[in-house]
Amino acid sequence: MKEMNENEIRRIVEQVLSQVGEGKKPIPIEASARHVHLSTEAVELLFGKGARLTKKRDLSQPGEFLSEQRLKLVTAKGELVNVAVLGPERKAVQVELSMTDCRSLGINAPVNLSGDLAGAGDVLLVSPLACLDAKGSVIVAQNHIHMTPADAAYYGVRDAQNVRVTANTARPVTFDKVTIRVSDKFALAMHIDFDEANACCLGKADTGTIG
Repeated sequence: MKEMNENEIRRIVEQVLSQVGEGKKPIPIEASARHVHLSTEAVELLFGKGARLTKKRDLSQPGEFLSEQRLKLVTAKGELVNVAVLGPERKAVQVELSMTDCRSLGINAPVNLSGDLAGAGDVLLVSPLACLDAKGSVIVAQNHIHMTPADAAYYGVRDAQNVRVTANTARPVTFDKVTIRVSDKFALAMHIDFDEANACCLGKADTGTIG
């Protein structure tokens, strides 16, 4: 039996991956604006002892919400004002910006999945009451798809798998290495940042197709 070389193996893998989700219903795509996640300690430091995030409205993912609180992000190079704070509180402070934001502020931030702060950049968080030197908190969020286990079974994918998704938009763009995230607490949606949304001219009800 002839032994396959590396190029042949790669071709077969790419062919299999291109067929994942083929013929399945498209997935809603949502653009995620710049925002901040805070720990309980950070909320109290920035907004006062005993303070908690106040819900303004629910987000698409169950349990997640936009809070009434806002922050200013400051570096030696510039600032961003009125930046949203999302709830509920988390274990660590995490700031999610687009690459355009990072370049305007002079922040060297990695493209990581939410929750992965390896190599994260630094920024100063400023509220009307205080400021917090949030070292190792800034990332550019890797695009990803939230799914329930039932969704994953339907699309034939698994948690942490990377897939290719074509945005069905006015300017179709195909995203490689879109990470699948599976939990029974999730609702089906693909999340991209505003740089990616602008690149593909994302509309309010636009979707993406795996494959």
